[in-house]
Amino acid sequence: MAVREATIQDIDVLMEIYETARRFMIENGNPTQWPQGYPSKKILLKDMATKQLYVYEQSGEIEGAFVFFIGEDPSYAKIDGKWLNEEPYGVIHRIASRQRVPHVGQSILNYCFTKIKNLRIDTHEDNIPMQNMLKKNGFVYVGDIELLSIHESRMAFQAVKE
Repeated sequence: MAVREATIQDIDVLMEIYETARRFMIENGNPTQWPQGYPSKKILLKDMATKQLYVYEQSGEIEGAFVFFIGEDPSYAKIDGKWLNEEPYGVIHRIASRQRVPHVGQSILNYCFTKIKNLRIDTHEDNIPMQNMLKKNGFVYVGDIELLSIHESRMAFQAVKE
């Protein structure tokens, strides 16, 4: 298993991964979280430029992708609920898998915990597989936030490892 920053050479595989993730969401009762074409190539290239887009590789093949950074997420400044703490935190967005190997999401979370022990993430209320994966990995639901970019509510989760 390896995690590295995504590069322009990865763009076709990344587009495939996010298309697979959209299909998975639809098949599992979550048809609206990521509309067709989201995330766009333009968004992925911006994430690459800011060095926030990563790929998860297994046996030399890209099996997953995610956005990760340590810092404040403006959408997390206001919460209908309460964060577990106000310590510096890492943010994870857009976890996606090719659906070819198991536990990609868990491996991504484990990687992020090696960088910082305080993580925040959000998901759509209809994204039951993600909610279950988060809870299984020590995340707790702390309230709802509004994604400022699209003005939609999301369930906020946080985990703190010792």
